[in-house]
Amino acid sequence: MKSIYRYAIIIILLTRGTSVMAQLHNPCDKQAIYETKQLYYSMQRLVGAGTIFGHHDDTAYGIGWCYEEGRSDVKDVTGSYPAMYGWDLAKIEHDNTRDINGMLFKEQKKMAREAYDRGGINTFCWHMDNPTNGKTAWDTTNRTIKDILPGGAYHDVYVRWLEKGANYLADLKGRNGEQIPILFRPFHELTGSWFWWCANTSTPGEFKELWCFTIDYMRNTKKLHNLLIVYSAADFDSEADFMLRYPGDTYTDFVGFDNYCNKNVTEYQQKLDERMGIVDAVAAKTHKLACLPETGYEQIPQADWWTKVLLPTLAKHKTSYVMAWRNGRPDHYFVPYPGQVSEQDFKKFYADPRMIFENRLARLGVYGRYISAP
Repeated sequence: MKSIYRYAIIIILLTRGTSVMAQLHNPCDKQAIYETKQLYYSMQRLVGAGTIFGHHDDTAYGIGWCYEEGRSDVKDVTGSYPAMYGWDLAKIEHDNTRDINGMLFKEQKKMAREAYDRGGINTFCWHMDNPTNGKTAWDTTNRTIKDILPGGAYHDVYVRWLEKGANYLADLKGRNGEQIPILFRPFHELTGSWFWWCANTSTPGEFKELWCFTIDYMRNTKKLHNLLIVYSAADFDSEADFMLRYPGDTYTDFVGFDNYCNKNVTEYQQKLDERMGIVDAVAAKTHKLACLPETGYEQIPQADWWTKVLLPTLAKHKTSYVMAWRNGRPDHYFVPYPGQVSEQDFKKFYADPRMIFENRLARLGVYGRYISAP
């Protein structure tokens, strides 16, 4: 009965009239298309009712399978797809046919459209190679940001690469030709030290300039008005740390951070709780949505990790969505598959009314349209 009651409350939250609309905040893009606005309003209404659960590359491959129609490790265990799907643009800058994880872009595009048609949500990151030397995103030998800003020696290279990603996103369209809303997460883990865009390779001012140039290019030059922008940090210990490179409210819709569990589970949970508290405060001040764009425990060796570590921490905060990383190899996966040690606990996590998977999200019509749940 509790789950039915909570579901009824969610339906009421999503179908209230204009009096609630006045309390909602618009996307930072003033020209955002209808479906994108509706998604942002819906995700605001859901705060407090439940946390949306996502998984990177969910329908592309899993443990022991690849490109099987309708397949998903999350679905194999729970009976439902995740509500959010993470994808990567990396290697599109070179006109490659496959992304950084070997996934065919034509398959990725198809799966993103299918997710949208089912009522799910798509989010894209971009492990873009270093535009100054063509090396990987993890190359930090140059002060790359300075060199790709307007007037920099490699600015033209960056713009050419950016255009290729923008053209790809522009081709993601629904059945009626509308642009599919995307949570776009550029320069993720920006407070770290391992990517060419991280804190050790640029000043805060340089980083902000790059962020604003990138979003302005997407919106104004390429006319992509289907993007909700995610500011995703890595390590930080205070609000000041988190906000040091924040590009401003007109260039951000979500605020969050990536945080992975290691063998010290207690430390992970403590840090996660502290940082989520900081992000809650930032979200309240900036009128943005808090999120946890990447998390997980590689190989999930703790059988009750989902309900004893992640769920109770999420439940203390106003986290719009959480996304687990990909199931890439038998030694590199972040959600259980049938027979994995945390399978039964993940089923409990899925069944908890505080978590939203696709079977619940699809019925809510988050894009301003209603569909039949699969």
